[in-house]
Amino acid sequence: MNKSIARRLMVLAGVVGASGTAAWLAGCQSAPGVPPAPPPPPPAPQASEQAPAPAPTPITNTRNSSAATPRSYRQDAATHLYGLNRDRIYKGKMPPLLYAVGVLEVDVNDQGKVTGVHWLRAPRHAPEVMAEIERTVRAASPYPAPVRMGKVTYTDTWLWHKSGYFQLDTLTEGQM
Repeated sequence: MNKSIARRLMVLAGVVGASGTAAWLAGCQSAPGVPPAPPPPPPAPQASEQAPAPAPTPITNTRNSSAATPRSYRQDAATHLYGLNRDRIYKGKMPPLLYAVGVLEVDVNDQGKVTGVHWLRAPRHAPEVMAEIERTVRAASPYPAPVRMGKVTYTDTWLWHKSGYFQLDTLTEGQM
């Protein structure tokens, strides 16, 4: 290829390149009167980054439970607790190592009021978790009234993540 043709091709490439760049930059400008698109929302925090939500507000009305056994009442109680603590429930499968696991027995009278709590397996290495679970259980009173049994003592296992979020064994999504 001779030098003059090579020189002409280089000049032509420069002109096309400059005009192509100018066209590309012109396409990046917003149309007049059209506001720029809003920025995307920030990503949702991971369960391990979230702080515990404030305690639930005690409720004054309740529904009835038609459960005939403590085991079936446990489902109603767990659903009741989840409803009052939506922002504190660990979403998804729990990690293999939990901060605390506790088994709590709860006494409920015929009107759904908590009359006692007893630890069957207390997470004594985490007294703050024990206190928070007891406070959460008592603050959720009144529970659904156990109309078929009169009163009930039910047991559930609390699975506690280090973030302060929890699941109940009755409604758990499992562990990884």
